[in-house]
Amino acid sequence: MAATKSRAVSAKGVQEFRPYITRALPLGAQVVCADNTGAKILEIVMVQKTKTRVARYPSAAVGDFVNVVVKKGPGELRGQIFGAVIIRQKYAVHRLSGVRVTFEDNAAVLVTPEGEIKGTEIKGPVAVEASEKWPRIANLASMVV
Repeated sequence: MAATKSRAVSAKGVQEFRPYITRALPLGAQVVCADNTGAKILEIVMVQKTKTRVARYPSAAVGDFVNVVVKKGPGELRGQIFGAVIIRQKYAVHRLSGVRVTFEDNAAVLVTPEGEIKGTEIKGPVAVEASEKWPRIANLASMVV
């Protein structure tokens, strides 16, 4: 089977061919906030655009758009629901070249509903899978792995 690359830009990131990435972050997972918005710890409450069977919790992988609640951070952010994009996961990401990439932590960056990043810088590395799907994250990333 030959996979063709097609790109369609939308408010929710670039849609194109993506090889399977193991979804390692279920609902309730706490991830580190890797931008400078002030939030420290985020909890995943919903994974957008995911399909699953009955009674199975949806999970997220690198590059997925999720809804999160700020668990640790300034009072004005704490307890509010925001959109976020997963940029790192501890579980290995298998690439087509045969390389397996793992990160030290699970991390996400806060994103507005239109797809703009709330912060002005991203701390730490960003996975290539997330930067390909979200070009605005690639612009702010200091290191893409």
